Amino acid sequence: MEMATYRTVVALLFCVVVLFQGCESDVKCRNDSGAEVDWYILYKLPNVKDGGLSYLYMDESTGGWRRSTEKINSRSGALANTLKPLLDFYNRKTEGFGYMLYNDQLPKQSRNQRRHTNAPSSFGHSKGVVMLDRQTGVWLSHSTPRFPTYRSKVFWPQSGNANAQTFMCVTYSHDDFREIGSQCKQKLLAYSYDSDIPKTFPNELRCVAQRSCYPKKKPWFREKMLTSLNGQQFHSFAKYKRFGDDLYSGLIVNSLNQDLYVKSWGKMRGPQIYNCGITHHVYNVKTVRPLNMQPFSDTVDHSKWCVTPDGNWTCIADMNREKSQMYRGGGAICTNDVTVGEAFYALIKKHEPCEHEFTVQHREL
Repeated sequence: MEMATYRTVVALLFCVVVLFQGCESDVKCRNDSGAEVDWYILYKLPNVKDGGLSYLYMDESTGGWRRSTEKINSRSGALANTLKPLLDFYNRKTEGFGYMLYNDQLPKQSRNQRRHTNAPSSFGHSKGVVMLDRQTGVWLSHSTPRFPTYRSKVFWPQSGNANAQTFMCVTYSHDDFREIGSQCKQKLLAYSYDSDIPKTFPNELRCVAQRSCYPKKKPWFREKMLTSLNGQQFHSFAKYKRFGDDLYSGLIVNSLNQDLYVKSWGKMRGPQIYNCGITHHVYNVKTVRPLNMQPFSDTVDHSKWCVTPDGNWTCIADMNREKSQMYRGGGAICTNDVTVGEAFYALIKKHEPCEHEFTVQHREL
């Protein structure tokens, strides 16, 4: 082969490699090793003699829970690896990248800000991270107040150490974020506290990021089946404040058509008791025991999740079973992965029982 021809072939191969690298997306859920995963679930443990930074991890390859060797605030853990495109964007605005951070309990946005603030109650009781580029994106739904911190490499708020929290990350294609934006816009009414969405990205997402849209007509709830990048289906539930009922006993249980065990915050002003007078019961989980560890109560567990008794369905949610939250927006993302369901059901150490006299009393009310 002549030298000129050889150089031409090498140059073409180099261009092809560069082209394909340019098509690769960094915006994907990533595990503790930094490898791409279709989805994962984290269960951060409460502060019990270890600083409150340990967590359980699960994805489609683990076959259930495993205890991570990383800490939740580690720069090499699953959260940091997933958030890397966002943290990099703070230093250098990457073209073709967009994000939206929403939380009803806001992080401080300046060093001079003395107090944390909360979003107006007209917005949803919801927390999450949306990141995407031109190929893929992630929707990271979670329960942690003030996470992530405002435009800081130190993404984990120290206030998050005390209580247990849940996280669900799912990787989707870019086109799916039109539907995700609609879900956040029409029912969740998520309070976006930081965002940068390019004008060429879905308008539904930009609308939510700018807090310029809200639901205007019935129905005051919305269900949508979303499909991850690798083809796994996730059932998204969302309700607007005018729905006027509990997320779990008023919406999710009617769709799944099974009993539910619900784990929500244990320090509520007006908690809702178990629902035993409906076709399918809704039980409040009071104590959790993960992986033969010491059990902990819902008073140190700020996570929000529910599971059916047979483990067919598991939902990672935004909302507590509190009376005031009947009139707040929020939602849940559910999977019918039996391995996930069995892992969550096995966590339940104690729940409120359904006693006959309470069942009769509830029906009479």
